[in-house]
Amino acid sequence: MARPPLYLVGAREIGVLLGDITRQRAYQIASRPDFPDPIADLAQGKVWLGAEVEAWVAANPGVLEPRRRPRRVT
Repeated sequence: MARPPLYLVGAREIGVLLGDITRQRAYQIASRPDFPDPIADLAQGKVWLGAEVEAWVAANPGVLEPRRRPRRVT
């Protein structure tokens, strides 16, 4: 699928790129000092250049730590 010339991502898209994590966890990861800087802070939240985020994700494959406790199945 062709991307538009200005490909932007928010916390939800970052979550999907990192394996369908929550928006809250995506914001935690985005606050790392080595994460790309957002290009804007809108009322809906911060936005980043998609290409920069995808490059960061590719360069940091082990960014997600395994869960400390398994999820409880009820």
